[in-house]
Amino acid sequence: MANSLSQSLAGFEQHLGAGRGYSANTVKAYVTDVADLVASLSLQNIATVDQITLEGLRDWLWQVTQKGLTKATIARKSAAVRSFTAWLAATKQIEIDPGLRLRSPKSSRTLPKVVSRESLQMIFESLEIRATADNPQGVRDLLAVELLYASGARVSELVGLNLEDIDLTRNIMRVTGKGSKQRMIPFGQPARDALNRWLGSARAELANEKSGTALLLNSKGERIGVRQVYGLVAKLLGDTPSGVAGPHSLRHSAATHLLDGGADLRAVQELLGHASLGTTQIYTHVSVERLREGYKNAHPRA
Repeated sequence: MANSLSQSLAGFEQHLGAGRGYSANTVKAYVTDVADLVASLSLQNIATVDQITLEGLRDWLWQVTQKGLTKATIARKSAAVRSFTAWLAATKQIEIDPGLRLRSPKSSRTLPKVVSRESLQMIFESLEIRATADNPQGVRDLLAVELLYASGARVSELVGLNLEDIDLTRNIMRVTGKGSKQRMIPFGQPARDALNRWLGSARAELANEKSGTALLLNSKGERIGVRQVYGLVAKLLGDTPSGVAGPHSLRHSAATHLLDGGADLRAVQELLGHASLGTTQIYTHVSVERLREGYKNAHPRA
């Protein structure tokens, strides 16, 4: 007898979490997407995996597209379901994989928003004002933003840093990215100065038995969370003339400014932890757009 949809969903979740190299966020997203499919099929009185058809998958995907989701989200949902049906076929729960012919819309690639150097200077000046000896959280906030911009790291990578991940003798930090892959990222003197201030005394003022070896701490002495850093950076960027919100903008800005300064594309790929060079190449388009805009504004015969 064929497995029920709920049984196979539970097995799929175990499969994704069993050292497949997926990040926790990817596993959660894929399971949520497949659960959405299972709920839709159940409404059609489909109870077992051998009843899944390409037509049923297409009906579900059409329903998804009517919810006003972005093309990227729809593409991810489609990929999750194709992964699910491929796993069903590989584990002999079904004979033929109905997801092989499921097409998803191509995600449109928009150029990432970049924070200007002038806006960044304003941000760091405002952070410096708050980073006083009697304000350890201000010192921490300065360090968080310095490291994000200096390294191009993701916010999740930043909050996951431990004390042993920082090498002050070489100005290098070790981050753990998607799929638990680790990489070494250099940082500059401003970030090092911020680290020295934080590690010198400010961190000790917030640390307690809950702190462990976490580099960045919240007011309770625990490892700082992604949402707190996101809120901090979003507010800082929202207050700038460009109005660019979101910590990922610092990552975009670091990559673009490096390429503007002549950095090698593959070096930037390594810095950002991109598996594909194609993902990094979008920043070359940003640089070209900035060049075109600068030419248009400055050249007398543009």
